[in-house]
Formats: sequence, C-alpha cells, structure tokens
Amino acid sequence: MKRRSFIKKGLVTAAAPLIGSGLIAKSRSEKIVSDQTFNLNYAPHFGMFKHNAGDDFIDQLQFMYDHGFRSLEDNGMKGRSKQEQNRIGKKMNQLQMIMGVFVAHKIYWREPNLTSGDKTLQDEFVQNVKDSVEVAKRVNATWMTVVPGHVDLGLEMAYQTANVVEALRRASDVLEPHGLVMVLEPLNWWANHAGQFLTEIPQAYEICRAVDSPSCKILFDIYHQQITEGNLIPNIDKSWLEIAYFQIGDNPGRKEPTTGEINYLNVFKHIYNKGYKGVMGMEHGNSKAGKDGEMAVIEAYRSVDNF
Repeated sequence: MKRRSFIKKGLVTAAAPLIGSGLIAKSRSEKIVSDQTFNLNYAPHFGMFKHNAGDDFIDQLQFMYDHGFRSLEDNGMKGRSKQEQNRIGKKMNQLQMIMGVFVAHKIYWREPNLTSGDKTLQDEFVQNVKDSVEVAKRVNATWMTVVPGHVDLGLEMAYQTANVVEALRRASDVLEPHGLVMVLEPLNWWANHAGQFLTEIPQAYEICRAVDSPSCKILFDIYHQQITEGNLIPNIDKSWLEIAYFQIGDNPGRKEPTTGEINYLNVFKHIYNKGYKGVMGMEHGNSKAGKDGEMAVIEAYRSVDNF
C-alpha cells in the first residue's frame, strides 16, 4: 500500500459536516447559545458532565450533543464490555458523533517494553493492537492512542528508537487495511510520567517519518508539550504533516482552558486556520465541582473558540 496517502485528506474532510463553524458568534460581546456547535471539534470524556446529565453514558452523550459537542473521547473504551461498546456506538451513530481516541494497548509505565526490543513484549503489543481493531469497529473509531512505554536504561536511545520503530511498523501493517490510525502521544516527565521514552514532538515526528505509514501519526497533547517544550505554535507547524489528533488541558493543573497559562484562544485559532477538521480531545479535569463547574467548562470552551 502507498503510505502517507490518506490521513491528511481524511482529517480535512471527514468531520467537515459536523463542525459548523458558521454558527459561532464572531463578536465576543454577542450572546452565545448553548446548543451551537464549535469552530473546532472538541471531544469531552464520560463523567465530565455527569452532575448535569446523570450517570448513564447515553444520557451523557445526549447532554454533550445538546451543548454543541460532536465527538467523544474515552481512553477506557477498550475495557468496557462489548454490550456497552455497542450501546455507545449505536447512540453516537444516531447523533452522528465522532469517536475520538481510546487506549489501544497495555502501557508500561515503570518498565521498558517496546524500547527493549524484547520479542515477547513486541508480540503482546501487536496482539493488543489487533484486538483494538474490533473495538474500533464497534464504536466507529478511527484513532487509538499508543505510548511506547518506559525507557530502557541499558540501551542507547538510538537502539531504543529502532526497536520502537520496528514494533510500530508491525502494528501499522495490522491497522492499514482497516483505515485505522494509532497516534503516538509524547508525555511530560516533570508533572506526570517520569521515565517515559516518548517525550517530545520532534522525537515523535522522527519516529513517524521512519515508520512511514498513514496508520502511525502524532497525538499532539498541548498540556504535555507546554510542560516539556512550550513553543506550541511553531512546533505544531513543524510537525503538521504527521499530526492526526490533538488533546487539551491547561497548565498548571490540567483543567479546562482559561484556568492556566496557555493562550488557548490563539492556539485554537491557529489550528483552525490551518484547516484542521479532526478531533480535539478534552483530556483534563474540571476546575470546579458539581453542576456549576461542568457548565463553567462549556463556557470556557465557548470563550476560547470564539474567533
């Protein structure tokens, strides 16, 4: 299969009918109606609005939709029962909502797996990815998160990188026939995930170029990269050809936009102006508890999407 061919086109076109950018008020003083969609395609998590919507996932999906969201992100989708996956997928199909990422495999937080080159651990990873194909079909997902795991202190970084590339090429061979995409997520060491191999966007870019597959792309987590690198907009531009997905969280605190130091209005406007039509995963907590805190999250997204 000719690689590097389909992902960018898919991102620009697949979600276009669902974004509805013309519905957003252009003046910041203009009243914003709650059920309008957004310029970008933000994806809440289950539980983010449970005080307003209730505990049932179907009711939460309806609440998200009614408040303008057209996607869902659920890291734990793979761990849910097949019955629950089918139920969620059916409701999302009815609402024409897009499924964002779920975690595709067992992540090794404290010991090396893909970096080590161990054949048994590589086989385990590839099997995890194969199993994730069926999950993706049930919920109509395109993207799944991959984290290469902990550094191997007994190997130079170049050898570790080669081992990771080999594993990802095998996984890409599994995903390509299904049009599915694993997105590599660089993680910060300083606040959350000390010891992880993949930490920087240039590193992820280098790996994706080496794997050379439309099924291996970058998950640009704005929260993690603000901590690790900063320089957000220039790094987005430099790695743009390999980015297939974004995640959101302000810093410090990893809560909704407007609660920290990141100028999300400018960052989102830049991503929008580049023509991005993919999912923006809301991988963060709520800064305030209860119903009012949940509504504050929605208002925060209205404010930073108002361009």
